[in-house]
Parts: sequence; C-alpha cells; structure tokens
Amino acid sequence: MKLNENLKIIGTNVILVPYESKHVPKYHRWMQDDELRELTASEPLSLEEEYNMQKSWREDEDKCTFLILDRESFEQSGDEIEALIGDTNIFLGHSDSDQLVGEIEIMIAEPPARRKRCGWEATLLMLLFGAKRLKLQEFRAITKDTNRPAMQMFERMKFHEISRAPVFREVTFARPVDDEWMAWLARELTTCCIVPYHEL
Repeated sequence: MKLNENLKIIGTNVILVPYESKHVPKYHRWMQDDELRELTASEPLSLEEEYNMQKSWREDEDKCTFLILDRESFEQSGDEIEALIGDTNIFLGHSDSDQLVGEIEIMIAEPPARRKRCGWEATLLMLLFGAKRLKLQEFRAITKDTNRPAMQMFERMKFHEISRAPVFREVTFARPVDDEWMAWLARELTTCCIVPYHEL
C-alpha cells in the first residue's frame, strides 16, 4: 500500500516501518521455519518469490504491512535488520453490509522478542492506524485454533469469536470500530507517534 510507504509508527517498545527490499533476506529466513509457516498459514517461497511478494505488499492498495522493530535494539544499533522482530498486516475488504473491514495479522518471528508484549503493542498500533488512517469500520482476526496466545490476545483486545472452521482448524474473531473501543485503544497506547520513515 502506497499510503504507508513513507511512514513509521513509534510506540513505547516497538517501531513499525514499511516493508522494503532490504528487509527481504531476513524475512525469507524467518519463513523457512515450519512452525512460523504453520501459524501464519504461509507457503514456502523462494527468495525471488519473496522479493515479488514485497513489491506486491508495497503496490497493492488492499494490503497494508509494517515490519516490527524492537525499539531499544534499534536505538542502540541504528540497524533495522538487527532490530527486526516481526510484522503486522491488514487485508482490506468489505463486509456483507458493505462496511470497510480489515483482517489483521501479527507475527513475532524472533523467539527472544516473544512474551514481552511486543506483539500486543504492535497490534494495537496497527489497529489504531487502520481505524484512523484507513477508515476501517470493523476488524477481523483469523487464528489457528491451536494458537492459544493469539486467541487470548484478541479476546483481551475486546474482539469476539464469530466462527470456527474445523476443517482448517481456524477461529475468526471480529471487532467493530466504535467510540468506546477507540478510547480504550488510546488509553492502552501510552506512546503512538507517526513520523516520516526516513526521519528519526
């Protein structure tokens, strides 16, 4: 998506940055992991296919992605690749009632960064961006029914389960965007600053 190609979002412990070609080799290494591919329902890609996918994320207007940096690591090293820990995405579409809906995904690929609330904060930042900048009216989240941490996270974010697909072992959660929930998001995020990507 062109809308976010020159933006980064600074949170308390994470920074969200656009997915650029320089990030592809590390992302590709992540996706060689069978567990990550299972949790994200991803197919194995060649490095060339991964570069094509990065271009698709940049150009397609129904996809928005940010990569997640550990803020402390980045501020110490200044190296995005070293600080890179995961990604968060939104797929845009419409509901049966023609509301603008975003399906949100989150992946913390680096094991040392897990269980430190980096995924929690990155998801909240992305939800706020989707509601305010993309004007989304509802969010959906689809997780594997074996991924209890993700299911519990979305429940704590005030999503509710709307369906299960036993054949695919998937659970779908939904959350309408309303004033009360937006106020809750704002309270949860002590830091949220959107700045030009190439500027500290």
